[in-house]
Amino acid sequence: MAQPLRVVVAGLGNMGRSHALAYHTNPGFEIAALINRSNVPLPDGLSGYGIRRSFDEALRDEKPDVACIATYSDSHADYAVRALEAGCHVFVEKPLATTVADAKRVVAAAKANGRKLVIGYILRHHPSWIRLIAEARKLGGPYVFRMNLNQQSSGHTWETHKQLMQTTSPIVDCGVHYLDVMLQITDARPVEVRGMGVRLTQEVAPSMYNYGHLQVLFDDGSVGWYEAGWGPMISETAFFVKDVISPNGCVSIVMKEGIKSDDIDTHTKTSTIRLHSAATGPDGKFVKADEMLSMAGEPGHQDLCDLEQAFVLKAVREDLDLTRHMDDAVKSLAVCLAADESVRSGAAVKL
Repeated sequence: MAQPLRVVVAGLGNMGRSHALAYHTNPGFEIAALINRSNVPLPDGLSGYGIRRSFDEALRDEKPDVACIATYSDSHADYAVRALEAGCHVFVEKPLATTVADAKRVVAAAKANGRKLVIGYILRHHPSWIRLIAEARKLGGPYVFRMNLNQQSSGHTWETHKQLMQTTSPIVDCGVHYLDVMLQITDARPVEVRGMGVRLTQEVAPSMYNYGHLQVLFDDGSVGWYEAGWGPMISETAFFVKDVISPNGCVSIVMKEGIKSDDIDTHTKTSTIRLHSAATGPDGKFVKADEMLSMAGEPGHQDLCDLEQAFVLKAVREDLDLTRHMDDAVKSLAVCLAADESVRSGAAVKL
């Protein structure tokens, strides 16, 4: 049996705790250290580890095989590069960085040091989203992508969102997921991005906005939009839209009634995938009814984090080629950052 990979986990927010639990329950890993700037409550299974303060000291003292970085976005690039240069494989939460230059710097460090770099695109490990992408690709382009993820947040969730918005807007933080989905469906190249944003609260800095909307144009004629808003004023109406349209029909996620926008499992669960064919007969009527694919039994949030870390283990053990994985992460981030630039400049950005 191979020795377990020793891992340090930096950042113990929602995602960091979930990733730590994934390491704790996977016999392929051994937690060497948990790191956070302050003490936070730990779930059952993690309370025996204790919390260290210094990422650099943990790298020096523990000499881990893997570093998991789930801190705030503005520290991702520096932490990742330091870990890679210390000889660690790295799992880093999305977004990979807060600038394209920093994202490329992390990828370059992974290649230069011969280490694996896995970015936290959780939907890539979700069987329902894998099916959605496959069905959309069958339709063929050009595509219209209609996607959003708005969150009516309050209390602790709103405090977390305000912390995130100290460095990253909603259309960048969440948008990288859905731009990644678009890029997996179409092989076309994004060529232009337009962004709009509104600051709907004085609780965020004047330079930040808590509602944003982007439009992206592809070189095959495909177009897409993504919308993200956070805060107590955000509507719960149509807050989760995942719809892909082509000349041959469409594939959509249909959610159950009564779901809440700030429920973390809602962000990944699909409930039902609806397949619609545009084919019509001689009478002009549709030749087949829409097909409803039940996604019952799909994994929950912790299950998906378990799958992500199982992929990290596989990437290291089997020496997987992650070139496309890393390139896609840079590309999706570049689109969202261009949208953010467009919000601030008022002009479309050519890619």
